[in-house]
Amino acid sequence: MATTKATFTLDDETIAHLSTAAARLGKPKSRIVREAIREYAARIGRLSEEERRRMLRLVDEMAPTIPRRPLAEVEAEIEAIRAARRGGGRLTQGDQ
Repeated sequence: MATTKATFTLDDETIAHLSTAAARLGKPKSRIVREAIREYAARIGRLSEEERRRMLRLVDEMAPTIPRRPLAEVEAEIEAIRAARRGGGRLTQGDQ
């Protein structure tokens, strides 16, 4: 793998964590940084555990409010909407 030398400014606490991780794992600091960046990049766009739990809680709260209707009624409504769209417009209250 080709490498490029780069300079970053890190605070003392981050440097201490980096040094500790490198010493414990017996790896060069640059490798620790590369691995950390690779892992961080892989997580971008994923939900954190806290976000995932919050969203599941919302689904649990919303699910009971979803109206229950017979499948045939739902399919008939969807077909009516599709037919209206194919016909060039949406149904109005008087058209139903």
